[in-house]
This record gives sequence, C-alpha cells and structure tokens, in this order.
Amino acid sequence: MTNPTSQLPPTLLWRGDEHGWLEMLDQTLLPHERVVLQLRDVDAVIEAIVHLRVRGAPAIGVAAAFGLLLGVRALAPGPMAFLDVVRSVAARLAASRPTAVNLQRALDRCIEAVRHEPLLARLFAIAQRIAADEVAMSACIAQCGKGLVPAGGTVLTHCNTGRLATVGDGTALAILFAAHRDGVRFRVLADETRPLLQGARLTALELAAAGIPVELIVDSAGPGLIARGAVQMVVVGADRIAANGDFANKVGTYGLALACAAHKVPFYVAAPGSTFDVRLPNGDAIPIEERAGTEVTELAGVAVAAVGITARNPAFDVTPARLVSAFVTDRGLLHAPFDAAIKALFDPGR
Repeated sequence: MTNPTSQLPPTLLWRGDEHGWLEMLDQTLLPHERVVLQLRDVDAVIEAIVHLRVRGAPAIGVAAAFGLLLGVRALAPGPMAFLDVVRSVAARLAASRPTAVNLQRALDRCIEAVRHEPLLARLFAIAQRIAADEVAMSACIAQCGKGLVPAGGTVLTHCNTGRLATVGDGTALAILFAAHRDGVRFRVLADETRPLLQGARLTALELAAAGIPVELIVDSAGPGLIARGAVQMVVVGADRIAANGDFANKVGTYGLALACAAHKVPFYVAAPGSTFDVRLPNGDAIPIEERAGTEVTELAGVAVAAVGITARNPAFDVTPARLVSAFVTDRGLLHAPFDAAIKALFDPGR
C-alpha cells in the first residue's frame, strides 16, 4: 500500500498543445494504488466521469472541457460544421452525470467561446482557462473561509472536497488546508461516505498527507456526535446550489445539517460561483442522480446482501437553505436571506 503521507499526482493534467492528451488520476483505485490514466478520446473521458475515476463538481467540469476538445478534434470538422460538432459532443458529455452543474457550465463556456471563433486552438484555450479559474476559485474559497475553523476544535466533513475533487486545493478541504498552514490546530472527523467510501478512501488520505489529524467515522455516527458536543463545525461542498440557497450534495448531507440546526453547530457550505445554478428557483428543481444498486449491495465487488436483494441508490440529497449558516464562496461569505445574497452575487447592479 502507498504511504498516505506521500504526494498525490495531480487530479487532472493536460499534456502538450491542442493535439495532446489528458492525464487523470484514477480515484477508484485510491488509496491503495496510484494509477494515472492517459485519455486520448472523448469516450474515455465519458467512461471516467460515469465510473467516478474523476469526481467532484469542479474536477468534472474541467474534465468535460478537455473531453470536448478531444471529441471535436477526432472528428476534424470544417469551419461550417465546427459548432454543430461541438454541440453534439457536448451533449454526450452533459449526459454523463446530471447533478453537478459545473459540468454543464463548463460545456456552455466552451460553446460560447467558439461560437464566433470556430477553431480547435480556441477550444483548447478555453479549456485551459476553465482549469485555471478553478484553481483560482479554490484559493479564494480557502482565504474566505479559513477564519471560520475553530482553534482546538473538531470539524466534521462529508464526502471529498479537496484536491481530488478539483484542480486546485478544493472547496471545503481547501479551507481546512489554509487554516492548518496558518497554524490553527484542530481535528477532523471524516465520515466514510457510503456507498463508495469517498471519505474513507480520499478525504482521510488528503488530510493525512497534509498533516491534519483525522479520524474516520461511519456515516450514521455524525448526528449523534454533533448532539454530544463532539463537533464544533461542519463544512461540506456542493454539486448544485439553487437560487434560494437550497443545495445538492453527496447523500447524507441533509441529516448532518438537521443535526447541526438542532444543536446549534455551524453548518457551512463551500462552493465556487460555478456551482450556483440561478436558473433553478429551489432545490425541488435539482435533478438527483440515481446510481446502480450494486454499489450498495456489493463492497469492492463482494456481495454484502443476500442474493435477490435490490437497493435504492440516490447519489445526492437536497438540503434546504434554512439549515445553512453561510456559503463560503470565491466571492466572499453569503449570509441569509440567501435568495437576496445569491441574486446580488450574480446581478450586483440590481
């Protein structure tokens, strides 16, 4: 097994010019193996997104942008057909995961960029820009939220929101990395995040590598520990945030938010502007991805349920805005009333 404190390869890395390829750390093999995939066509990128070789809303968006480049490049369209091909390949990528809005937003940026300049070089340039923007947004979120981390306290986090979920330092975990670098000492409880164990496999790995004390807990332990006063702060990421502040995140988030509200523990959501979807009025409009039941009935390919037992497997749940203490964004802290704060964020002139 690889030493958990050794440096992880980049989550995503493009090699070469527009005729190059995408390198991707296969997260399905972590923490035991560190395998970097070389993706040279859009089918490989779609497969990687669907099977969670890359995951986390910001990272998915960046992967999709470079996947679009690979798909369009392979078809070598002429100037007249270029935009049609871009839209066709983008539609395939958009269907790979429905909940994370960053994916669609990255594709929309690419389409808009080549609308009046139908060139492969332009598509490459905007994919690079999207990646650079995500790095910058991670840094801003970290600076915005690091002062929230309680010195000497315990922070609980859910799923994975660090470097593995982005191309920068992350969202929720970026806040913890920044506070730790500033000398704030605290502990982290990372819940395992069933059924695919992103907390156990990925979050704990990243925190250990950064030198932050971390303990794993089973998902169902979180609310009880919050009730007992063992947690001073909960911080999570988001995959889509509606105009009123309702948000979708990895399934299990809602229960943590309810426990925090009941016991007056701060509950923060860290996300860049690209995760807000102001077209949706509230959380009822957020599509929730349902994944294969075998992710629940099996563990690492071994059956844990009796033959014939089926499973329901929503990958996300929606948490109402009323349970959120604040949103930590790359543009500052957002406080309630969130509908007004979010509107001002995207339409400051009104």
